[in-house]
Amino acid sequence: MENERRRASLIRECPSCHTKNRIPPEHLAETGQCGKCKAPLPPVAEPIEADAELFDSVTGSAAVPVLIDFWAAWCGPCRMAAPEVERTARNMAGRAVVLKVDTDRHPAIAERFNVTGIPNFAVIKDGRPVFQQSGYVSHTQMEEWLRNAGA
Repeated sequence: MENERRRASLIRECPSCHTKNRIPPEHLAETGQCGKCKAPLPPVAEPIEADAELFDSVTGSAAVPVLIDFWAAWCGPCRMAAPEVERTARNMAGRAVVLKVDTDRHPAIAERFNVTGIPNFAVIKDGRPVFQQSGYVSHTQMEEWLRNAGA
C-alpha cells in the first residue's frame, strides 16, 4: 500500500438534511452538494479555526488565496478585528478562504510566520506567503489583499 500524506478535511452540515459532509481543503471555495440529499453546499463563508494539520492542508492545497488571522482571546485589537475578518470571509466566499490561528494554542504556526505581534494577517497563494502585516485593519483592506493575490 502506498504511503499517503494524511490531509485534514472540514466537516460541514447540510442546511437541508443536516447530514455531516467531509469537504477536502481544495474544495472549500466551491459549491458542492450534500452526499445524502444532493442539496447545494455553498462555499465556506466563515473563518475556519485551524490547528496545524488543517492549516497545512488548506494552505497547501487551496485553489484560491487564503487569508490567515493570527489572534489570541486576550488581545483587544484581535477582538476588534474579528468582525472584520468574519465580514471578509462572507464577502470573499468562493474566491478566498479565511483561517484563524489562535497563537496561544498553536504557537508553532505563528513562529513559522515570525509573528511577534497580533493581530497579524498573512495571505497565502499556491502554498506560499505573498503578503503579511500586523495590526488592526478593516475588511476592505483584507479583501484588497486577497484580490491582489488573485481572488
